[in-house]
Amino acid sequence: MKQALLVIDVQNEYFTGKLPVTYPENSLENIKKAMDHAQASGIPVAVIRHTNPAPDAPTFRKGTPGWELHDEIRSRHADIELEKHLPGSFTGTALAGWLKENGITTVTIAGYMTQMCCDTTARQAFHRGYAVNFLSDATGTLSISNTAGSIDAADLHRAVLITQQMRFSRVMTTGEWIRGA
Repeated sequence: MKQALLVIDVQNEYFTGKLPVTYPENSLENIKKAMDHAQASGIPVAVIRHTNPAPDAPTFRKGTPGWELHDEIRSRHADIELEKHLPGSFTGTALAGWLKENGITTVTIAGYMTQMCCDTTARQAFHRGYAVNFLSDATGTLSISNTAGSIDAADLHRAVLITQQMRFSRVMTTGEWIRGA
């Protein structure tokens, strides 16, 4: 099993922008731990950044402070940085080719948001034949309210983790992943 860590959308928009991630509280600390472990263990790291291509986009507009990677992510090693325009990290990016070139068979998911880009990327990876680890405490989300209803961040996060564990991913904590559990 050769694995890669996918660090998805750890951008300022989720910290100082319009979409502040609130759950779990320690998700950024665990993302940093996962990146540091990957670097120390020779596990390749792909850092993926979302860009909204609309020129008047209210979030993730290229070149804005919210679009920038969080300083803690920028300061860490990445083997490749990719830009995406849709929730799935495989769609319209070089991710699939990079994973194939590096002989990767397992991807580990960390980043934001649990129910959107992390969930979509995990499902895409599973559909492409990869084994998937989904880090329960190194992914995160916020409470959502729209015309379909409302859900708090903890319930939304838990619902996605339960669904991922049903079929698509092996859900684990960052500590379990680091220990090779």
